[in-house]
Amino acid sequence: MILKTFRWPLVITVLALAASAVFWGWEAFGVVLILSILEISLSFDNAVVNAGVLKKLNDFWQKIFLTIGVLIAVFGMRLVFPVLIVAITAKVNPVEAVRLAVDNPSRYESLVTDAHPAIAAFGGMFLLMIFLDFILEDRDIKWLAWIERPLAKLGKVDMLSVCVALIVLVVTSLTFATHAHTSAGHGVDKSSTVLLAGVAGLITYLIVGGLSGHFENSLEEQEEREEEEQEKARAAGRTVSAVGMAGKAAFFMFLYLEVLDASFSFDGVIGAFAITNHIFWMAVGLGIGALYIRSLTVYLVRQGTLDDYVYLEHGAHYAIGALAVILFVTIQHEINEVVTGLVGVVLIGASFWSSVRRNKAIEARGGDGGGDSGGGSGASHEQAGARA
Repeated sequence: MILKTFRWPLVITVLALAASAVFWGWEAFGVVLILSILEISLSFDNAVVNAGVLKKLNDFWQKIFLTIGVLIAVFGMRLVFPVLIVAITAKVNPVEAVRLAVDNPSRYESLVTDAHPAIAAFGGMFLLMIFLDFILEDRDIKWLAWIERPLAKLGKVDMLSVCVALIVLVVTSLTFATHAHTSAGHGVDKSSTVLLAGVAGLITYLIVGGLSGHFENSLEEQEEREEEEQEKARAAGRTVSAVGMAGKAAFFMFLYLEVLDASFSFDGVIGAFAITNHIFWMAVGLGIGALYIRSLTVYLVRQGTLDDYVYLEHGAHYAIGALAVILFVTIQHEINEVVTGLVGVVLIGASFWSSVRRNKAIEARGGDGGGDSGGGSGASHEQAGARA
């Protein structure tokens, strides 16, 4: 079952990594591999959430999500979106950005380096908001309880995450942004640019989160109406069909899934800029990761169960927080791409190992998974609309 579900991602992974090594060298091979792992790690909970929604759709809409949806996810968010970010921040049209990346890599790298403070501020704020909204929310399952428990209490203050993010942005603009790294090799004051880009990142996060929350609320209302109709049908003695959702409700749910996937894609794409500025390496690495996430979604739906590694979501969000800090620091200081990528891999690996140990401890106790700080029987996988 596993090999059947993941056979195409595995084949494409081998071909893509081989092509990266042949056309761009071993450095590209390593960066693409790290980006693939990063995308899978950061989007793991996306697969869990998508599976919970996708199982409600009928076969037709599931196929639409796994075909057209893949095209949107891989080519739209992982290829077009990075090009647009470069085009906007470097003030060139998208076609010119791609042409420069292919024909004049040195000029392209110079433009991206000069635009990096704006990219880093935008991406850092977006990622920081994702991390803060996660860490400031009280959860039944806690990985690092000594950190998460007091922060959850502080999180009861309204709009605290926005306030903290804005404070970080102001501090960054007054420190790192005053001597921002440029292609000329000397520091330039980019304070106003960083402030503007950071506020844009915050606004983008709030809009995406608002849209996701709107879709989520609408779907909940739709489900309540359907349950009422089913109850009336049973009371009247009519047979209630168990087929998946179709028609307008299914189309609306499909739109919700695409917005949800796009919101998750932001952190992977923006986080990738902390690892590399090469749009093609980025597209290949993130595209591979996206294929695995879609296949994982299918696997979870077909198996009818959700993964029990409850700390992975925590590890992914700590990785997001680390990437946010790294992006702010790279406004002035260069950080090796491999080191940046390994930070996320180490955090994800630690959370995975903690999940394995937790599961073994529960099994040794006879399956009693009650309790806080890893004692729950499963992760509380909240809808991404609450944290974009």
